Amino acid sequence: MQLTDLTALELGAAIKSRACSVEEAVRASLARIAALDGRIGAFITVCEQEALQEARRVQRGIDDGSLTHPLAGVPMALKDNLSTRGVRTTCGSRMLEGYVPTFDATVVERLRALGAVCVGKTNMDEFAMGSSTETSYFHPTRNPFDPARVPGGSSGGSAAAVAAREVPYALGSDTGGSIRQPASFCGVTGLKPTYGAVSRYGLIAYASSLDQIGPLCRDALDAAAVHAAIAGADARDATSVQAPPLPPLGAPDLAGLCVGIPEEYLGEGLDPQVRARVLDCAQTLRELGAQVERCSMPALRAAIPAYYVLASAEASSNLSRYDGIKYGYRAAPRPDGEEDLTGLYARTRSEGFGREVKRRVLLGTFALCSGYYDAYYAKAQRARALIRASFDEALARFDALLGPTAPTTAFPLGERLDDPLQMYLGDIYTVSVNLAGLPGLSIPCGADAQGLPVGAQLIAAPFGEGTLLRIAAAYQAATGHHRRAPKEVG
Repeated sequence: MQLTDLTALELGAAIKSRACSVEEAVRASLARIAALDGRIGAFITVCEQEALQEARRVQRGIDDGSLTHPLAGVPMALKDNLSTRGVRTTCGSRMLEGYVPTFDATVVERLRALGAVCVGKTNMDEFAMGSSTETSYFHPTRNPFDPARVPGGSSGGSAAAVAAREVPYALGSDTGGSIRQPASFCGVTGLKPTYGAVSRYGLIAYASSLDQIGPLCRDALDAAAVHAAIAGADARDATSVQAPPLPPLGAPDLAGLCVGIPEEYLGEGLDPQVRARVLDCAQTLRELGAQVERCSMPALRAAIPAYYVLASAEASSNLSRYDGIKYGYRAAPRPDGEEDLTGLYARTRSEGFGREVKRRVLLGTFALCSGYYDAYYAKAQRARALIRASFDEALARFDALLGPTAPTTAFPLGERLDDPLQMYLGDIYTVSVNLAGLPGLSIPCGADAQGLPVGAQLIAAPFGEGTLLRIAAAYQAATGHHRRAPKEVG
C-alpha cells in the first residue's frame, strides 16, 4: 500500500513506528499533487520547500520525544482563507492575490505545535461565497470522481485534495454548508463544529455569526483527532469557548441512541437516488441498534431565505475593509489624474471582487438599508430564532438528526453559474445548522447510478460532536462507502 492510501492516523502511526519518515510522507504527498493537481486544481499555492523544511524539524521533534501527537508528521492542507505566516492567503480573490499574512490563524498554530506539516493552500470560492469552487479568481476545482463535475464549495479544494489522496486531511470553513456539501460531492467525511468550539482568529471572515472551521478527512476517526487538535477557547476570539473534550467513540453498536429524520429533508427537490441512499443509511443505523423515527420541523422551510439575507448582510459589513487603501488590490490611477477617494474605492472594489461577491454585497447592503432593515434583516433574525427553537425541540427528543447533505450529487461544471437561485438551493439542507450554531457531519453513504458519491448529514445538539462521530464511526466500521477512491485520477 502506498503512503498516500493511508488515513491520517494510519500514516501518523507509520511515522511513529519508523515504518516511514516524515520527509518520505511529505514527499509522497507532494508527488501526488504534482501528478494529479494539473487535472484537479485543488491547490492555489503548494509549499514544497517550506513543507520539506518543516518535515525535517518535525522529524527531529519525533526523534527526541518532544512531538508525540498521533498526527505528528502527517501532511495536511489549509483552505486559502486561513492566515498562514509568510505564505500568501488569497481567499480565492484578485483582491488578496498578493497578500502574505504576518501571523498564523489559531488553528494553524495549534496544528503546527503538534507537528502537522502544511503542504499547501487549497482553492475555494471567492471569499467562501459559492457552492461549487467555480467562483475562484484563479481556476475552478474539479471533482476527482468526475473531472467534468464540480467538487462542491466553498471548501471544494480541501475536499478534492482529500478525495484525490493528495493529503490525508485538510481544513475548511463552513458558513452554510461549505465543509459538508463538498464532503458529500467528493465522498469524504466533513465536520462542521458547534459555533464557538473552534477559534475563528485568523479566518478571513465571510459571515462572522455563521463561520466555523472544521476538518475534511477520510473517516470519522481522523475527523475526531483533527477536531480535538484544533478545538478550544482562544483569548483572541471572544466567541470561542472551552467545550467538553470528545468522549471515546465507543463500541461499534449504537444501542440506546435515537435518531430522527425530519420530513422536510425528504420532500420536493431531493434526487430519488440521494433519498434512497440516505434511507439505506437509516436502515444500517437501525441494524446497529439505533432507534430511527420520522419527525417534522416546519420552520426549516425558512432557512434558505433567512440565511442568504443574514449572510449577505454580514458579508457586506465584513468586506467593506477591502477599499484599496490599507492592503490588497488597488486600482491603477486614472491617466488624467482626475479622481476622488470615492471613485478609487468604487474602481478598486469593482475590479477586485468577482461577480458572485458583488452580488452578495449588494444584496446585504440593500437588506441593511434603513428603509428595508425591518422588512428583511430583522425578519430573517426572527426566522433564525424559530429555526433554533425548532432544533432545540427536536434534539430534546433525539440524540441526532439524519438527512441528506445535498439534494443532488455533483453537478456539471458551469451548469449553475448563471443561475444563482439554483446554486443557492443546493444548500437547502445545510444552512439551518449554521443558523442554529449546531454541529453537523457529512459522511459518504453510497453512490448514484453514475458512481458519484452521496453524503448523509448528521446533526446534534450544541457540543454534540462526540455523538455525531460515534454514529459515523460505527456506520463506517459496518460499511465501506468512505473507502471508495476515485478511479479517474488514478
